[in-house]
Amino acid sequence: MMHIDILSLFPSYFEGPFQVSMLKRAIEKGLLHINQVDIREFSTDKHKKVDDRPFGGGPGMVMMPQPTIDAIHSVKRENSHVIYLSPQGERLTSGKCQQLAKKEHLVLLSGHYEGVDQRVIDSEIDEEISIGDYVLTNGCVATVVLIDAISRFIDGTLGHPEGAYQDSFADIIFEGPQYTRPEIFNGLKVPSVLLNGNHKQIDQWKLKMGLQKTRKVRPDLYDKYKLKQMLHTRQVKETIK
Repeated sequence: MMHIDILSLFPSYFEGPFQVSMLKRAIEKGLLHINQVDIREFSTDKHKKVDDRPFGGGPGMVMMPQPTIDAIHSVKRENSHVIYLSPQGERLTSGKCQQLAKKEHLVLLSGHYEGVDQRVIDSEIDEEISIGDYVLTNGCVATVVLIDAISRFIDGTLGHPEGAYQDSFADIIFEGPQYTRPEIFNGLKVPSVLLNGNHKQIDQWKLKMGLQKTRKVRPDLYDKYKLKQMLHTRQVKETIK
């Protein structure tokens, strides 16, 4: 079982996302345990203040170190991996999700306001992770995204064990297009190759379509894929020699 502690200022934000679909099933099956921690409860201020103005000036408020660090210490243990969801972090990828899915205990710090005091990051955070090149009003959304993406790689979460590894981004490129019944809808037909029962041809067609879309929409990923293929071919030739 993976244990996840979420540290935030708004625990009620998470009441909905974990009560439906795949995440709900993972929790019910005992594959995933999620605990909410309210950082405000660790404030020593009589008004439960958790933020203050930044030294040196600047807009917005910054989360104070004392309540944040005390909240982390309340759940942190020897095998904990502490993550701060931040727009300044390493971008989340399928590969990173696979790595994190092997952890026994994750502590996820959801940022708020203009972020957290740097001393929290320097002393307590193992890594910062960003879900994309944009800024959110708070880190709760990013926390849900991270948990959802990780849970797919926890054994038993998906109905099909290999499903998470066959989806888009699992091998850099996009997945090929999908179709279901009826075979003809509004005059649009399902490609005949998907109906012939030849799985080798189907896989080749899906790969071709996936590559075409990747090249069009995400040329950066397409270039990475071609480089990966080139290096693999070179390694094979060197092995044969």
